[in-house]
Amino acid sequence: MGRQWLHAKRAIVNLKKGQVVQKLVKEITVAAKLGGGDIDANARLHAAVEKAKKASVTRDVIQRAIAKGAGTGGEGTNLEHVVYEGYAPHKVPVIVEVMTDNHNRSSSDLRVLFKKGHLGGAGSNKFLFDHVGIVEAHHADPAADLEAAGIEAGANEFQAINHAHNDDIPEGHAGARFLTDRTAVHAVATWLKQNGWSVTTAELGYVAKTYPELDDTARAEVGEFLQEIEDNDDVQRVWAALK
Repeated sequence: MGRQWLHAKRAIVNLKKGQVVQKLVKEITVAAKLGGGDIDANARLHAAVEKAKKASVTRDVIQRAIAKGAGTGGEGTNLEHVVYEGYAPHKVPVIVEVMTDNHNRSSSDLRVLFKKGHLGGAGSNKFLFDHVGIVEAHHADPAADLEAAGIEAGANEFQAINHAHNDDIPEGHAGARFLTDRTAVHAVATWLKQNGWSVTTAELGYVAKTYPELDDTARAEVGEFLQEIEDNDDVQRVWAALK
């Protein structure tokens, strides 16, 4: 048998890395399409580019993705934004955001993926979430005042996060998730960047109003289900009522 198991493991790791890079590049394209190609004026694009750089995505690939999204490189994008609502196992509400060039393919794939849960129609569970602006950032000073930063930046709420919650937050740094009005994402992200914070996420998203009580076994089952959804190439974001 030799070392075939090791080659197989490496193949899986490389496949996962390729999927991550593909999603990062698509996120850059989407961000540029929604907010324009100026990194300084588009908080979501700035955050996406920084993540892509950390993942060793080349400058040329980043620039092509920006140009494609902004429609300035002679190659436009026909990606369509589609939102699916449904439930994971144990009746955990889920919202899935898809960016796709083939709506029929994506819809078919999600119906299969949701076989362990339930794929609802439009309006089936959005009322269980708040649609808000989300800015995640970290500061090198572990004692940084998160509440003061949120107030000064213009956020509505804040939540402390660390490397265990989000691997974009370096260990030993102060990390926070700031919730904002949907129109205030760029302003909040800009203030944070100008005041010593590194912004890792700046986007519109869905935050659950309540969270079902789950035991460890159920939580693991929901986590596996959500990971299968995340792994689909067309899926850009998954929001779930899961702590």
